[in-house]
Amino acid sequence: MLSSSRLICGENYLAKTSELETLKQVCKKVATTKRIEDADLDKLSAVLGQRFAKAWKAVEGKRVKKYVFKPSNRVVWIVIGKGRDYLIMPAAYFCTCDDFYFRVMDRQIHLCYHLIAQKLAETLESYDLYKEEDGLYEVLMKEWRKAIA
Repeated sequence: MLSSSRLICGENYLAKTSELETLKQVCKKVATTKRIEDADLDKLSAVLGQRFAKAWKAVEGKRVKKYVFKPSNRVVWIVIGKGRDYLIMPAAYFCTCDDFYFRVMDRQIHLCYHLIAQKLAETLESYDLYKEEDGLYEVLMKEWRKAIA
């Protein structure tokens, strides 16, 4: 028999898994239609709550940036936040924000709003694209890392 603490932990894990799965399902659908329906917005809002509202504002406000460095083809995603820029590593589900550090790392949530915004913006192809030379990569990374420290 499961103890109540294990059951709660299991439910919490399922809720986090549901966040990610819901986002993936909606993005898969949007990738084929290139538009997001009201029902999908409602579903994301129900599962992600206020984080979705913030993410959607970031997407609508064109605060998601994709940098592609040439000739290496390195890609860096940035979400412009209230106080600073946040470096996003979508493949690792990593963000440099405090919410990621305190809530995602503590397994209270699975995704910060910056990660949600990046995924939605990429799927909708609704982001600012910057093509830069490789020589600028280290300069920009130093600036973005400074914001973390």
